Amino acid sequence: MDAALNEFKEKGFEQASTNQIVKKARIGKGMLFYYFKTKQDLYLYLIEYCLEMVENEYFEAINAKEPDLLERMKQIVVVKMDFLSRYPEAINFIATIILNDQIDADLKSRIAALYETGYAKIYGNIDYTFFKEGMDVQKAFNLIRWSIEGYENELKRRLKGQDLSAMNYDSYVKEFLDYINIMRTLFYK
Repeated sequence: MDAALNEFKEKGFEQASTNQIVKKARIGKGMLFYYFKTKQDLYLYLIEYCLEMVENEYFEAINAKEPDLLERMKQIVVVKMDFLSRYPEAINFIATIILNDQIDADLKSRIAALYETGYAKIYGNIDYTFFKEGMDVQKAFNLIRWSIEGYENELKRRLKGQDLSAMNYDSYVKEFLDYINIMRTLFYK
């Protein structure tokens, strides 16, 4: 799995070589094609594998019972870093596909549904009493959400085309936590 994920991540679908995959995995080519009839079948399997991993492991690790929105955001960063450390090849593979927009309409739809599930997990069941008195809570909530989404889009722009497996994410985590602290000062009691 790691050999295939890495090969597709580094070279994209067209340039990826099943010969290199079996060589790195130390298996026979017949064994690969016993399970996957074509390179495309393998590629689509890997995408589905990664998306299911995000759904079943990443989203399940998010504490949706934490009522404090900003505290939940901090916890999500910890979950995300743990997830990245446990599944670097899978995360980097799917991130490369998304960042380089190597997705068709069906996959865009699948990813949009995944984002929707994540959105509900991240932003559901929030206790709005943490917000300052007299504040329009829905507008404050929207500003926080838009800020986080904007930061995510900025990171995607900055990271596009980079080797994600070699990155040190500590500075990005610190930067994100700094933004969370600013938002806590602006919007919370």
